[in-house]
Amino acid sequence: MENNNPAATEVCYVKGVGEKRAKQLNKLGISTVYDLVTHYPRGYIDFNNTVTIADAPQDENCVIKAKVTRKLAPYYGKIALFRVLVSDGTGDMLITFFNTVYSFQRLKVGEEYCFYGKAGGNFLRREMSSPIFVEAKDSHILMPRYSLTQGLSHNMLSGYVKNALKDYSFPERLSERLMAENRLLGFSDALRMIHFPHTEEEYSLAKRRLTFEELFLLQIGLKSMKNRNKKLTGAKMTTKDISAYYASLPFELTGAQKRAIKECTDDMQNPAPMNRLLQGDVGSGKTAVAAAVCYFAYLNGMQSTLMAPTEILAAQHYQTLCGFLSPLGVKVELLTGSATAAQKKKIRAEIANGEVHVAVGTQALIQKNTAFANLGLVIADEQHRFGVEQRAALSGKGDNPHTLIMSATPIPRTLGMIIYGDLDISTLDEMPKGRLPMKTYGVDSSYHERLYRFILKYTQNGFQSYIVCPLVEEGISEKASAVRYIESLQNTCLKDVPTGLLHGKMKQADKDAVMKAFKDGELKVLVSTTVIEVGVDVPNAVVMIIENAEQFGLSQLHQLRGRVGRGKEQSHCILVTDNKSEFTRARIDTMVRTSDGFEIANEDLKLRGPGDFFGSRQHGLPPLKISDIYADFEILEETKRAAEKVLADDPRLEHPDNSGLKAMVDELFSNAANA
Repeated sequence: MENNNPAATEVCYVKGVGEKRAKQLNKLGISTVYDLVTHYPRGYIDFNNTVTIADAPQDENCVIKAKVTRKLAPYYGKIALFRVLVSDGTGDMLITFFNTVYSFQRLKVGEEYCFYGKAGGNFLRREMSSPIFVEAKDSHILMPRYSLTQGLSHNMLSGYVKNALKDYSFPERLSERLMAENRLLGFSDALRMIHFPHTEEEYSLAKRRLTFEELFLLQIGLKSMKNRNKKLTGAKMTTKDISAYYASLPFELTGAQKRAIKECTDDMQNPAPMNRLLQGDVGSGKTAVAAAVCYFAYLNGMQSTLMAPTEILAAQHYQTLCGFLSPLGVKVELLTGSATAAQKKKIRAEIANGEVHVAVGTQALIQKNTAFANLGLVIADEQHRFGVEQRAALSGKGDNPHTLIMSATPIPRTLGMIIYGDLDISTLDEMPKGRLPMKTYGVDSSYHERLYRFILKYTQNGFQSYIVCPLVEEGISEKASAVRYIESLQNTCLKDVPTGLLHGKMKQADKDAVMKAFKDGELKVLVSTTVIEVGVDVPNAVVMIIENAEQFGLSQLHQLRGRVGRGKEQSHCILVTDNKSEFTRARIDTMVRTSDGFEIANEDLKLRGPGDFFGSRQHGLPPLKISDIYADFEILEETKRAAEKVLADDPRLEHPDNSGLKAMVDELFSNAANA
């Protein structure tokens, strides 16, 4: 053994693993011994819960307890078959193993075993193929079931975990005081019991301990970040009358918008910098709030900057903010990578000398040669698409400026406590008056010709449409792809309609060109992957078809749907799927029933879990290995209180009791940032 430090020891040194298996384990994200023991089971086989052979449900997984009565001669063909007959007194069953002589050899005639697998066959003789089995005398165990990859089995993985737990030591990571106050199991015991529980009580104790630690570390990390932001701001502002902004608008703001503006302007008068999230459904009016806050900063003699993830979205924000602020004497300028060298030089000079009051742009804003005269407010749109470092770089352009994060991804309160634990939250939960509610439908692929005629009708009346596909190119699956799809439209009534293609593998300049052509009305139909999820306002687009809708999360479907319905015309979203499962049906029904992003977000969290909520890990947080934010909400509340207590007593985690805590938190968030 090279090293007894599980976090620093490569998994290949675990007894039984070796180089070949280590490569397979790497595909599961397991590279160290610590990764192996924290690759938690996704379920268990309860060998206590047996049924008789006569009562074994057809084509369902079950456990039968039976005695081996006979081993048949192996059959060697293209596939080697190893078969045994077993009986439990109520009937016989033929057990077959494919190319697995090891399992066949383990079974002894006359011995009793518990077999877990899918029961098949007929009333004359039942059958089971390649079951997992244990000796009947060991049947009190709950056998772990893991996420696997090709070449690995549950038995292999559980064997490796067993060896790792036996050969390596796993020191306690939490203080004795914290464990006593929260009635927590020791770390080593929790690891052993989560993988190999003898009872449900052991499993529950282990699950609670490991869930508590995972959420506690997240809370400590996020609250530490929040505390670090409590340094004094160099952009403290005073009360200003912004009624001129309200009077200049051609519409009245909603109550939610006015409330959010007040929350922001109140924060900006505090000694510590504002660190606030503005979240609201698609079309709820976040940019109007941002403009008001920029105007407040302007009245205080401070500059503002807004960073967007794409050039085309930055350009849209620039145009909107110009419309809101230019009549009030506020100079707004756009800085993006595609501007000419001369344009960039001129704009940067105006930002540096204070002529520009609001700078809008992409990552060009955080480059070293972009300097501000007196930056007081930083706004980032769709924050989960930026890394922590990018936000920090933008804030570094000023003296602890105020920060406002905008997101059109509605976050349920439970998840918001984790993902935005370092931010205060303002929520726009009202929609502007006059918006017609979206009409959403769920259909199968037999409707395609009707859908194309539906698009054609709107095209002939001067409107535009989106068609969204989950893949760019055909792979092993038969799911629709954007590339093949646009070719197939040549055989439909849309063959003469100007159609564009947009997908993630295109260069940014090409994406922007296609999106601009669509926004300008040159293209009538846009076939796209999910790159339009965070996109541009095209008020003229009123129809969206989403192919293979079962491939998307509810929140992602809602984000996509928000690309249409930006104007005054009735808009339609059609979800196409041939998947008949209850899970898919429930999700499609939710989309048809409601257009409330927060209700959809909560439903998505219930159905899919927090790990898949964003459809990616762009939010930059550590992945949760064992916690379920929705199911473990009580533990989440406990860890929140525990983290607040620890940080109140020891804000810098310098006390000997917390000696390992800071390093664990730093490592956790460092790994997440690099993921």
